[in-house]
Amino acid sequence: MKNKFLTFILFSNFLTNALYAQNDLLSRRIDSLMQAAHRIGVFNGNVIVVSKGQTIYQAAVGFADGSRQHPLTMQKRFDIGSIAKEFNGVSIMLLAEKRKLSVTDPIRKYLPELPPWADSIQISHLLNYTSGLPAGAANTDQDVLNQLLALKHLANTPGKAYQYAYSNVYLQQRIVENVSGLKYQTFVEKNILNPTGMKHTAMDLPLNDTTMAIAFNNKFVNEKPKETTTGWPRLPAEDLLRFMAAVDGYKLVGKASVQQLSQHFGEGESSLGEARFEQGELVWHQHHGSNFNYEALITHDLKNDRFVILTTSNQNFKVRQLATAILSILDNKPYTVPKRSLYLELREEMLADFDTGVAFYRTATEQKKDMYDLSFPIGDLVNTGKFLMRRNRIDDAIKVFTLGLLLDLQDKDYAIACQFIAEAYKQQGKNDMAALYAQQAVRKDPDNKIARSMLDRAGMAGKN
Repeated sequence: MKNKFLTFILFSNFLTNALYAQNDLLSRRIDSLMQAAHRIGVFNGNVIVVSKGQTIYQAAVGFADGSRQHPLTMQKRFDIGSIAKEFNGVSIMLLAEKRKLSVTDPIRKYLPELPPWADSIQISHLLNYTSGLPAGAANTDQDVLNQLLALKHLANTPGKAYQYAYSNVYLQQRIVENVSGLKYQTFVEKNILNPTGMKHTAMDLPLNDTTMAIAFNNKFVNEKPKETTTGWPRLPAEDLLRFMAAVDGYKLVGKASVQQLSQHFGEGESSLGEARFEQGELVWHQHHGSNFNYEALITHDLKNDRFVILTTSNQNFKVRQLATAILSILDNKPYTVPKRSLYLELREEMLADFDTGVAFYRTATEQKKDMYDLSFPIGDLVNTGKFLMRRNRIDDAIKVFTLGLLLDLQDKDYAIACQFIAEAYKQQGKNDMAALYAQQAVRKDPDNKIARSMLDRAGMAGKN
């Protein structure tokens, strides 16, 4: 019996040592990837990789600000952009589970000061961005409210089209306040941060606070603080991991609530970004966010029990590719280090001077294929067009989208380019042109719900 027990101990030690050796190998491969990404200028930030409950890799890669004089640390906080909308979504569902509200309630029930159109918008429409509220450029809570109070008509019938407008987030937060009787920030601290042990998350912390990783661009110029709306969590990567584990483990709200938050319209995002259920079980949760040169990506592969958390203060839109590479490493598969983003440089060139930007695009795509990531050319052009639209450069945006139609495209991608051309013309009030391109989009891809919804809107066709 003694010999059998000794054999068991020795075998257990062997397995433990083998596991440590395997994890050490994976850690070194991930570190090689992240250091290479930093050297070529596509990642500066913090990384946490967890597999089957074991932290495989955790590192601060790069600098705390654009001066490159101070190393980044794991304690630094980051802005997480659109991932923040999970906090207000969870807050809404917390109140729904307590029967303080229903997601089918009209929002005017809780915000009676809004115009009559608010009677037709349900809280669920705010959660999946189908409220019909148009996108706006307001930078403060008061400006958002003023725009809403001045709005005469919705852009479309609620529930019939996806439109990513910040006003949906703003209204969710105001509903949370009116129903709970607490300031939104206080509600989040009491009901999300404290229960999950997110001790180092601060709501609306100034972006230039000494505990923040200071965002900078690819020329190492620090981002200047801007006036902004409220309700933003600023947090270290470790707290972001805690939050994601709590949401996906139904520790904050139940499975039915998480399923509600995962509902999306067409190709549009849900309140959880992308959250997939199979046979009633959550199997995948990934959400990307960006803001003021910050960028973050949370990835949870529940089938294989893996988390990948990436937060960066130097936005380069390569975090998805990095997460894919990390998952490949965990599977002992080949991976590639991402190249520089064409989109990030193209948008700045076109913003400064459109013709110069077009020339830069042609040079990059024809002569600098080794430097730039050209794997998704229509994506670079569509994102650039969207960037110009947000800055009211509508004519230039249409030119960029049209340039994308000259590429060799699959029908679905061609339809998306046409869809955005239609949205741009609609924004200009050129309804005939909007209808024409929406029709082209639907002909190429009958499943494009956004383009189809544009054709269903009253007054779209035949008017200019």
